[in-house]
Amino acid sequence: MIAVNPTDSASLLAAFGALAVLVVIFAESGLLVVGFFLPGDTLLFPAGVLCAANADRGPRLELWQVLVCAAVGAVAGGQVGYLIGRHGGRPLLARTSSRRVKSGAARAERLLARYGYGKALVIGRFVPVLRTVLHPAAGALGVPVRPFTLWQTVGGVLWSQTFVLAGFALGSSVSHVDRYLLPLVGVIVVLSLLPALAEARRERRGR
Repeated sequence: MIAVNPTDSASLLAAFGALAVLVVIFAESGLLVVGFFLPGDTLLFPAGVLCAANADRGPRLELWQVLVCAAVGAVAGGQVGYLIGRHGGRPLLARTSSRRVKSGAARAERLLARYGYGKALVIGRFVPVLRTVLHPAAGALGVPVRPFTLWQTVGGVLWSQTFVLAGFALGSSVSHVDRYLLPLVGVIVVLSLLPALAEARRERRGR
């Protein structure tokens, strides 16, 4: 029996391959609370690396399967998150005791008000924590379904395919890079936090 750590990208990919990408990205894209603890960027990038011919450790994944699973998981997860928020309304966000959910919902509301539906839904995909709560928040705040569906699809496909293809490009150009997945994941975590840090800095300056 294989022991699987659901928060560890390498463990998930070794156990379930492209299916792990579909399930995890679906949950991370819209299931409140659960999605916060799952890898997003840090799953897509290593999955892309493991699709490259130069990968010699871990499972060998098929690029087209990972791309399709990533896109479907991102778009479907975002839409389900929106429906949860739309049916639960603002009370859904108000009832939660999670500080991360409340903080993320407040940031999502500010982002939607500042940039409008399209830009906010695309930018939000690239910000950890925010992308999990953004879609339920959009539903709770009454964002119309048509523009939401359009822009969350654009954002979901752009985000998911960018990280997978970036990993694939690196894996194809650098021999044995899959031996260094852990440091690469660390770099991705740091880079993915930069937009959130930049936004927080702008907010402090605006006060």
